[in-house]
Amino acid sequence: MSVLTRDEILVRIKAGNIGVSPSIDSFQLQAHAVDLRLGFTFLIPKAWHMTERGREAFAIDPLKDHGPEFFDVIELEQGQSFDLLPQEYVLVSTFEIIKLPDDLMGILYPRSSVNRKGLSVDLTGIIDAGYEGPLTLPIRNNTNSQVIELHPGERICQVVFEELLHPIKARKSRWHLKDVVDKGKKEKSDEMKLVFSGDIKKLKRDNPVA
Repeated sequence: MSVLTRDEILVRIKAGNIGVSPSIDSFQLQAHAVDLRLGFTFLIPKAWHMTERGREAFAIDPLKDHGPEFFDVIELEQGQSFDLLPQEYVLVSTFEIIKLPDDLMGILYPRSSVNRKGLSVDLTGIIDAGYEGPLTLPIRNNTNSQVIELHPGERICQVVFEELLHPIKARKSRWHLKDVVDKGKKEKSDEMKLVFSGDIKKLKRDNPVA
């Protein structure tokens, strides 16, 4: 397998071979990766629910799928942010929808700046060849006392594209959460000013890939 570089990624995107919707902006395209932005949908795991027997804890069975009833769904509006509490775990959607051809796979990595804030983005690592849809990322605040503010539109992870030696037949997942689907030191770039204001459309419009 070989890793696609910036120019090769750009050629495939422009040809429609790699699909990223909405289209990437100039901040996202790296030397051999594409950064993905945080979406507006946050899923907070529920600890219990009411049944005919009374209050029952949710028991996670790894052999069964777990749908939206296991989560409180938060949909943020433009300009809103999400306070992630110490040791809190949530699932978040990416802002972009990804579509890969049958000769290409993606590998997801957290951005180092995200890790330095005290966050862990526990990625499964692989975007299968032929996959199409949004991505769901598990995020945890690893600090014991600090609230970490998350902003829809900030770059949260990156995807590296690897060519397969032979194209494969894509296998559809049984289901995914498509339907539910640092600050730290303040970044004073033009990008983050737009992220903080929530005007992601302007960010996209004013920063096309050259």
